[in-house]
Amino acid sequence: MGRLQLSSIFFALAGIFSLILVPVPQAEDTSGDEIRIGVIVDVTGPRAAQGQLKLKGMQDYFRYLNEVGSGIAGRKLALAIVDGGTSFRTVLQNVEKFFVAPGVHMSVVWNGNICEKLRPLFFEHEIPHLDFSRCPRALPPPPSYTYLPFGGTVLDVYATLEYIETVHGGSEPPKIGILTVDDACENLINSLNKTEAAENRFKIVAVIKFEPNIENPEPSLLKLKRMGAEYIFMQCAAADALATLRSADRIHYDVPFFIPWTTLNADSLNLLKGSARHPINISFPGCLPGDGTSGIHLIKALIDRYQSVSRFHTAYWEGVAAAAVVARALQKAHEILDVINGRKINLALETFQKEDFGKLIPDITYTDTNHSASFVTRIVRVNKNRTFTPLTKFWNPKSEKVTIVP
Repeated sequence: MGRLQLSSIFFALAGIFSLILVPVPQAEDTSGDEIRIGVIVDVTGPRAAQGQLKLKGMQDYFRYLNEVGSGIAGRKLALAIVDGGTSFRTVLQNVEKFFVAPGVHMSVVWNGNICEKLRPLFFEHEIPHLDFSRCPRALPPPPSYTYLPFGGTVLDVYATLEYIETVHGGSEPPKIGILTVDDACENLINSLNKTEAAENRFKIVAVIKFEPNIENPEPSLLKLKRMGAEYIFMQCAAADALATLRSADRIHYDVPFFIPWTTLNADSLNLLKGSARHPINISFPGCLPGDGTSGIHLIKALIDRYQSVSRFHTAYWEGVAAAAVVARALQKAHEILDVINGRKINLALETFQKEDFGKLIPDITYTDTNHSASFVTRIVRVNKNRTFTPLTKFWNPKSEKVTIVP
């Protein structure tokens, strides 16, 4: 029986699909022949297009580990999937199966509201879980079983504002308009406006909050245009972003737009092939085609092998990234603690020290007092032909100065 050294998977995939296998004795574990990972992701509803791509990324990664690397510690990896696109009552009924034998060893959640409501159950049953929702709510203080894989929407705000300040020309501070559906995002921006803008770094001309699924955002855009906003930052869902971009086209409001990378579903990418005139930029913490890193070689290898998607997509990347973090935690629990269960996986996660994922995602550090991973990203231009152009290098906007890519 062999074990897969996950720390070398990225470099192996960059070559000829060879993996390093080292025979070791099997650890005692009473949880059965499979290692089960719970997944809560929208596979129906308005966010289904994104959710299905994320799920495909996880499935492809674990399928590869099962086929080529014999899973983890010789045990196959299996997903227990709950559709987050249904009512919370239905979600809860299905999630309760996570805790019934054989149960799940770890979970991934893509809905911040659901994660927050289920957190007491995960804690009670000692199930560590990754919150990929990017929800700006603060992490509960450890000991907690909740982990963030990278910075959330707060990171997007910091990075976007610093990038705009850096590239803006002229003697006057850049004028920025904000469109948001999120109270937490609105509050953060208002707070930054009082501190950062007070130093004359930039000027937030208005923070306009609109209800989700807005039919006509044109009045809001016209207001920002009259107020002289030179850049627009949007924090909203894909449908709202699409409506806003179409309205901007109609009123010939040709300024750079900054949107969450999670907004880039199939519809929004198709729009870029049409009449959108304005540059669209994202804060993105992941690898991209053209990087030349082992992380992007991994993505390409999975796409070529399983063909569940036809090209790179940020949502597919996110699924692969989630699976990679889960697999590394499971492997560490096996190697360091000799047992794979929720409590041991939690301890294993807290040993992550600049954990290297081949630049698939920024290096991750977790401790027993901090489960928030990294606060690193880069600004990327999304082109009409569905390609991506990095505009900056990776950086931490709280502690580092941005470096513009020539």
